[in-house]
Order: sequence, then structure tokens, then C-alpha cells
Amino acid sequence: MTTNDTRDTLQKFIFDNAAVRGELVEIPDTWREIQARHAYPKAVRTVLGEMVAASALLSANLKFNGAIVMQIHGDGPVRLLVVECDAGLRIRATAKLAPDAEIPDAATLHDLFNAHGKGRFVITLDPADKVPGQQPYQGIVPLDGEDMATVIENYMLRSEQMDTRLWLAADDKVARGLLLQKLPRHSGVEGQTKQATEEEDLETWHRATMLGATLKRDEMLTTDIETLLKRLFWEETIRVFDPVHPQFHCSCTRDKVGNMLKMLGQQEVESALAELGELGINCDFCGKHYDFDKVDCAQLFATDSPVQTLMPASGSTH
Repeated sequence: MTTNDTRDTLQKFIFDNAAVRGELVEIPDTWREIQARHAYPKAVRTVLGEMVAASALLSANLKFNGAIVMQIHGDGPVRLLVVECDAGLRIRATAKLAPDAEIPDAATLHDLFNAHGKGRFVITLDPADKVPGQQPYQGIVPLDGEDMATVIENYMLRSEQMDTRLWLAADDKVARGLLLQKLPRHSGVEGQTKQATEEEDLETWHRATMLGATLKRDEMLTTDIETLLKRLFWEETIRVFDPVHPQFHCSCTRDKVGNMLKMLGQQEVESALAELGELGINCDFCGKHYDFDKVDCAQLFATDSPVQTLMPASGSTH
């Protein structure tokens, strides 16, 4: 059961004797760390915060050593949102806006990312221990939904064939979320001693999602997850697991930034050096600055080390 610990917390639980599981997450500290590095408009902040909560909820169920990277590629005033969460629930996030973008507080998901119907939602599973030649798994779908929770639900149903319901909320103080999933029959749910019938599974699933649907955004933003768990499922027999704690972490390094420059190509880098004298690169996630002069860049292209694929928005050149 959760405690009075005020850290970022993710709480897993299962419904007794039914193939239904859930998670609640609240992320105040990491979310403030992310916001401290960028002043995002309110509407952008809301969607990015909801993605932060969702990334932790989905990552907590991954069975591999790696990271889940969630992206929205937009054709409106917001061009890109990126949230990365690894198996240890270490999270980083950033957003790229169009030049001179003016975004009202009430802007919808469609207004922000899908103004011309070309918005895309992408989830990448990037293993940390890839074997030579192995590529990350990537799923790309249209930006289908009126809010972030619906977009992810549709993705999970289309790409993973898994019934998933999400409730997400974020403001400038906290990002919270609830996930419910109906698991495949005979999936061996951890902690259960009895296999429910298919009818019992369906009954529990429908009841759980009906309870989840009573959640209001303001309630999520002002209520801690321990209270939410009790308030929603006090009549249910559920089992809870030890909570885990998301945290902010940026994985940028000088080597990774150098690799990004190699991806640009020697001709483009030398052209930029001729104009600027040296290259200054800021990590879009944490703001850390890296300088590369002519000697540094020459060493990059003198080595025979292979170029590794980097996720978008890992850095920008100034």
C-alpha cells in the first residue's frame, strides 16, 4: 500500500481473481524539473504533462531493459512533443513549437498538432542492450482522438490488441494518471491464485472502467493517488504492490552529441564551423551545453566508430 511518502509515486494493483490490472501515478517533482527548463504555453504544458504520466504508466509494464519514447509529430503550432521513460521510470521530456507560435490557453489537441490532419502519434521501444543490427520497435498511427488519453487508448487497441483505459490530468504542479487494462485470458496475473471465468473477467472489467469514468480532471489534480485508489475501488477486492518512484533523468552525454553531429555529415558540420567558428549544442531535454571546436569535429570524423541512431529532439545547434 502507498505511504505518506511525498515523492513521485506509481502504484500497481490487480483485481482479485480477474485478469484486470491497474496503476495510479502522481508526478510532482519530475514534472516541475521538466517545466523549470522551458516556459511552455498552458495548453502545451497540459498535453506534455499528460504524456509524462502516461509514459510512466506504460513503462511500468514493460518486460525489457530499455526505454519507451512517446512522440507527437504535429502540423500545427506545436511541431513535436517527446517524452522518454526507461525501465527504471527515469523520465525526460521536451517540446518544439513552430516559430512565432501563438497558442491560446484553450487550444485543443487538434488545434495544437493536427490542424491539417497530418499529426502522428509514435511509440518507440528502444532496448538498452541491442544486439548488432537490431533496430528499435516503432509504432506509428494517426493522431486519432480528442485528448491524449484517447489517442493512447486507440494506439494500444490498434497496435497491441489490448483493452486499455486511461485517465490523465496535468497542471503546473502535478501530472497524474490512472491506467486500467484487461489482460488476455490465462495470462498468469502476478499475485493471483485463482483463474476467473471469462464472464467474471468481463464483469470486473466493465465495473472497473465504469468506476474509473467517474473521475473528473479537477479531482485528479487535487487528490493524492492513495486517496483516489480508496475512493474509486473501496468496494472491490484488490491487491496492491510496493510503490515505485519515477524521477527526472537526462541521458545526454558528450559522446551522444558527437554522434548527432556525425549523423549530420562532415560537409554540413565543416560548413557550420566555417561560419560560426565552433558549434554550441544545447540538450533540448535538460539544457546542458556542449561545445565542439574544429579539432573536436575533426576527431569525430577521423574515427571509424559506427553512427548510432538517436531519437529526435535530443539536441539543437545554435
